[in-house]
Amino acid sequence: MKSTLSKLVTLVASLSLITTGSAFADGHLRIGTEGAYPPFNNLNADGSLTGFDIEIAQALCDEMQVECEFITQDWDGIIPALLANKFDAIIASMSITEERKKKVDFSEKYYNTPPAIAVAKNSSITSASVPDLAGKTIGAQGSTTHSNYAEEKFSQSEVRLYPTPDEYKLDLENGRLDAVIDDVVVLSEWVNSDAGNCCKVVSTLPIDPVINGEGAGIALRKGEDELREKLNAAIKAIRANGKYAEINNKYFDFDVY
Repeated sequence: MKSTLSKLVTLVASLSLITTGSAFADGHLRIGTEGAYPPFNNLNADGSLTGFDIEIAQALCDEMQVECEFITQDWDGIIPALLANKFDAIIASMSITEERKKKVDFSEKYYNTPPAIAVAKNSSITSASVPDLAGKTIGAQGSTTHSNYAEEKFSQSEVRLYPTPDEYKLDLENGRLDAVIDDVVVLSEWVNSDAGNCCKVVSTLPIDPVINGEGAGIALRKGEDELREKLNAAIKAIRANGKYAEINNKYFDFDVY
């Protein structure tokens, strides 16, 4: 009986290790992403994913010699989905912050860009200063460093939160918002497109390390140390071998790292 029980315990433990590590151990890595944050990640009408996050993820998988599987997930539920084992890593422009570190571990950063404010082209707002935005209504995607930034820095403004950037863009275009806050790259990409012809970027905002964190990193379940170290090594490798620059130059005219 004791021998049988001992074998059973060993088997269960082994199965647990296989279950928690199999996605990486068998050469297969499931990556969660939002698919609604161009130019970093975007789900196209044909079901394909494109963007800087997606190509960086694929480059990291190639460097690690594993197969990538991408799974889209709404932003609000992306960390809970990781913790529920729906995927093994989040590559979705997620800022590395102390608050998030309480729930997940992170790789080193793979890019770092500042927040910015955008307004309608005919707006009387001429700067991203607190006085200029006092009494104004600012839109932001909820559960992001940008919404946290707006709520803390612009306490004299009304901050409205949206599920995705698409909703706040529509409200700014239709005059229901005075300004919006997001990553400068995201806003610049939008205002330089036909869809964002209504609006303009006023200026970037100073990065607050407490709110904005250390840059965008890859989120992992706590304890996935081997995977984290392999991802860190892969980030260094693609920075060194030119693959990062190749992807970067496809999307940006400056180094987002």
